[in-house]
Amino acid sequence: MKWNTLLILGLPSFSYALVRFQCSQLVTQRLDPLVTPGQIPSPHVHQIVGGNSFNATMDYAKDMPGESTCTTCQFSEDFSNYWTAVLYFRARNGTYHRVPQLPNVFFEGAAGGGMTVYYMQDPLYDTAQKSKVKAFQPGFRMFIGDVNARSLSEAARFRQLTYTCLDTFGTREPETMAFPSRVCKEGIMTSVRFPNCWDGVNLDSPDHMAHMSYPETGTFESGGPCPASHPVRVSQVMFEVIWDTKRFNNKEDWPEDGGQPFVWSFGDGTGYANHADYVFGWKDDSLQKILDTECYVNCAGAKTQSIADMSKCAQAVVVDEDIDGWFEKLPGGHEVTYS
Repeated sequence: MKWNTLLILGLPSFSYALVRFQCSQLVTQRLDPLVTPGQIPSPHVHQIVGGNSFNATMDYAKDMPGESTCTTCQFSEDFSNYWTAVLYFRARNGTYHRVPQLPNVFFEGAAGGGMTVYYMQDPLYDTAQKSKVKAFQPGFRMFIGDVNARSLSEAARFRQLTYTCLDTFGTREPETMAFPSRVCKEGIMTSVRFPNCWDGVNLDSPDHMAHMSYPETGTFESGGPCPASHPVRVSQVMFEVIWDTKRFNNKEDWPEDGGQPFVWSFGDGTGYANHADYVFGWKDDSLQKILDTECYVNCAGAKTQSIADMSKCAQAVVVDEDIDGWFEKLPGGHEVTYS
C-alpha cells in the first residue's frame, strides 16, 4: 500500500487546550479501512464512531467533512472516524455474546454507548495544558496496538493500552494491560492512548504506526521530549470505551477453570492485543482553532451539538450478518487464543 506525505514548510501556531467529548455509535460491523482497505467483510468486528462518510476504503484524498452529512461526535465539525474491536463474553458452554457499551460519565443518552475522545497536550490531570502541539492534517491516520500480542512482553512496547475494572462508575484505577481477572461490578473500561510525536512528513506509514512515536523516555504523562526522528509534538489522542459487563457477572456462567470470560472479536483471550484506529477528519482548521483557545474540556466558541442530535446520526451496515446473538464461533470464525 502506498502512503501519503506532507512536507512541512513552516510550523503553524501551537495550542494550549484539552478537549474531551463523547461520540455515539455510528455503526458496528466487520469493516476496517485502515488495516484491510476495500475488504468486505474485514476479518473481525469493529465499533465505529464519527462522521457518516466512513467506508471500506477511506482514501487519503477523501473529503470527510464534505462527504459527511452528520457526525456522531459532540463537536459538530469533527467528521473524523475512531474505531476499536468489539468485546465478547465467552460463556461456560463455549458460546459467545457481544458485550454492549455504555456512555461515559456526564454523557448519558449517547446512542450505543460509543466512546469518549480526548485531545491532550499534557496529562489529563494538568489543567494548565502548556505544552505546544500541532493539529493533525487532512489525510492523517494512525493505528496503535498488536492484534497478535498474547503476553505482557509483546504488549509492553505499546505504552498505556489499559483496562480498568469499574467497582463504581467513577473508578479510574488501577489500570492493567490484561483483562481484569475478577468480577467488575459496573463494567470494564478500556483506555487507548496513541503516541504523540509525529515525524512531520508522513500522513501514514505501511504499518500505520512508524510515522508516530512515543517520547524519548517514559510515557506521554512523563512530558519527555520527542525523539529527533519524530520531532513534531501533536495532541495525544485517547479513547475511553466502557463495556457493560454487568449482565455477565454471574460467575456460574464463567469458564469452569475460573478464568475471566471476555475475549476480543478477533480471538484474543488475554487482553494484550487491545488496539485502535484513527482517521483525522475535522473540518478546515476547526481543531486548530479549538486547540488555540485556552480551555480545559469546555472550550468556548467550539461548535457543538446535543447528545440527542449526535445520536440521530447513524450508518446502515454494509456487512449483512448477525453479530448480536449467541454464537458457537466469533463472527469471522475466529478461535480464542491465550498464547
